[in-house]
Amino acid sequence: MAKVVVVGGGQAASSCVARLRAKGFEGTITLIGEEPVVPYQRPPLSKAYLLGDMELERLYLRPQAFYEDNGIDLHLNELATGIDTDAKTVQAGDHAHDYDHLVLCTGSAPRRLPAAIGGDLEGVFVVRTLADVDAMEPRFTKGARVLIVGGGYIGLEAAAVAAKLGLKVTLVEAADRILQRVAAQQTSDYFRDLHTSHGVDIREGVGLSKLTGEGAVTGAELADGTTLEVDFVIVGVGITPTSGLAEAAGLELDNGIAVNAQCQTSDPSIWAAGDCASFVHNGTRMRLESVGNAIDMGELVADNIMGAGRDYVAKPWFWSDQYDTKLQIAGLNAGYDKIVTRKGAGDEVSFWYYAGDKLLAVDAMNDSRAYMVGKRLIEGGKSPAAEAVADASTDLKALLKA
Repeated sequence: MAKVVVVGGGQAASSCVARLRAKGFEGTITLIGEEPVVPYQRPPLSKAYLLGDMELERLYLRPQAFYEDNGIDLHLNELATGIDTDAKTVQAGDHAHDYDHLVLCTGSAPRRLPAAIGGDLEGVFVVRTLADVDAMEPRFTKGARVLIVGGGYIGLEAAAVAAKLGLKVTLVEAADRILQRVAAQQTSDYFRDLHTSHGVDIREGVGLSKLTGEGAVTGAELADGTTLEVDFVIVGVGITPTSGLAEAAGLELDNGIAVNAQCQTSDPSIWAAGDCASFVHNGTRMRLESVGNAIDMGELVADNIMGAGRDYVAKPWFWSDQYDTKLQIAGLNAGYDKIVTRKGAGDEVSFWYYAGDKLLAVDAMNDSRAYMVGKRLIEGGKSPAAEAVADASTDLKALLKA
């Protein structure tokens, strides 16, 4: 009877084991999770959960009873420390788990500030795990002064929660503008205006020199010489793939754990899915840090373990909730040279990314119709005329038929 071992406690791991059983896999399934809880959603951590709008049980992707009912052997609060590729075993705690197929869904880890600039002071937090958010949540009291380092989506989401709860929020971004790495100027401008309207002090083009304090953080010195008094700090400066286990096992790495079109690593008995896995998309090896990618890759690995032989076809989509704004993103904007703005009713607006005449991506704010149409156009390889998109009188659904 075949043995599948899955390492990970997030969306990719949960999707993989659930798919195996749903497709009729009758062998043994073992899931090894480093955290003491069943696999859970991570995006709500910096949004609804931190705000207090989501209970812990609602974070769980599937209740514990699901794993019991489906014969999935959970080993929680255990860190996988080594893979013996010859013996086909994974060491976790005191257990050596045999496998015929091993699936690495090890995710990613947040970048932390160096200790040399105060990164190890008490009161300096990152946002990645349930424990991270539970540790910082008591600090979210009205009037508290929080410094957020990094103007990406994690930093902006944390800023939105803090502002809504009445904290005094300062956000610093070393780049020229927030969201510079991931979005166009227009999207940056939209979210800068949104945050400043809620009282967030955004400082762009200003890096952090160091955090100060004796044992616990009490202040910050910025690159422009400014000093700030702070009660705590949230660091949102990106993530890196968690690939140490794979590296120690001798697997090929390339911006994470390198996989082929079917999500196999350089060892055909070992697969990888989710944030940790890099794959070739449109001729470029890349990783996608998103829920959709984790689900799709996890399910594809399950199918291929059962002999489907399917290639992975990425369908990138992302989202972010900030205040009453829902941002939905379809596609990848790399290489764009033109932005088309489409105004909808009320506060609806979308930005459409083009490379020449080719539609690459859409950022839609409070405009689910623009997002859904854009997503279907991109996945179908269709590129409507920019003039038609910009014209508010154009029926978006008609673009799908053109």
